[in-house]
Amino acid sequence: MEKKGTLFVISAPSGAGKTTLIGQVLKQFPQLSYSISHTTRKPRQGEIHGRDYFFIDEQEFQTRIARDQWIEWAQVHGNFYGTDKAFVSEKLDEGENLLLDIDVQGAKQIMNSDLRLVSVFILPPSIEVLEQRLESRGTDSPDVIVHRMENAQWEMDQQRVYDHVIVNDGLEKAVADLCLIFETKMRCL
Repeated sequence: MEKKGTLFVISAPSGAGKTTLIGQVLKQFPQLSYSISHTTRKPRQGEIHGRDYFFIDEQEFQTRIARDQWIEWAQVHGNFYGTDKAFVSEKLDEGENLLLDIDVQGAKQIMNSDLRLVSVFILPPSIEVLEQRLESRGTDSPDVIVHRMENAQWEMDQQRVYDHVIVNDGLEKAVADLCLIFETKMRCL
């Protein structure tokens, strides 16, 4: 029997640098597959359907909930996000290692399933730095930033349920720390 792939789950509060870190990991591990999430939120400037997210409407998302087609899903910042169950199963059954970039709610759903996974939580250096990063992105209104900061505090309080925690206080070190986890776990599992 062929060995199943390893499922990696990475979560972080909005603005912690997760997307940048994941991009670096994917460059260093070309054999690693990446699961693109579905969302009901509108695309941000520069985002492309099928590359950044699969952008769908709420009715389609709800239909997929009713059909049990998500391995995990959550409502975050007023929008729905989910990971396609069939895609994940197919990749892992084929022996591929798969990376999911998902929020804490979704990660906890997967942690409570029978899937074997490696979970990583990315922390910002401080709550103040996180707020500065969100403001400097220029993509959210002040009200949205306040909401994201409230959610970030709750998310950071959940870090203890993850296998690994990395503080993103320097890109080079955070990338090295994250890559070490992937290198070790892809070899050992």
